[in-house]
Amino acid sequence: MKRKNTSERLAEIMSERNLKQIDILNLSLPYCAKYDEKMNKSDISQYVSGKVEPSQTKLCILGMALGVSESWLMGFDVPRERKHGSFEAEKDFDFLYKFSLLNEHDKKIVSKMIDFMLSDDRGE
Repeated sequence: MKRKNTSERLAEIMSERNLKQIDILNLSLPYCAKYDEKMNKSDISQYVSGKVEPSQTKLCILGMALGVSESWLMGFDVPRERKHGSFEAEKDFDFLYKFSLLNEHDKKIVSKMIDFMLSDDRGE
């Protein structure tokens, strides 16, 4: 169940860690560079004010930069800490990024392969 929003979560972290918006941006920049994503002061300002919600990619970057789970950052009533360390989160993000580069036909194939691997029909 969702209890808060991203704006409230960012305000909470900023207060607890004595961070300014520029600090969040600076923490995010290495991940932005790694995943070829642009983020600027205006983006952070809009997220903090609640005028705009971050895209899925930017939400992942903010989560990695702040060391919190994306679900928590979105306002859901879940544990704040990332389940896996930052390295594990980056591996997941790498996979999702590569998957996003596939065309729709190939995405369906990969999805079906995953479903099959997770099913009980594998005969193992």
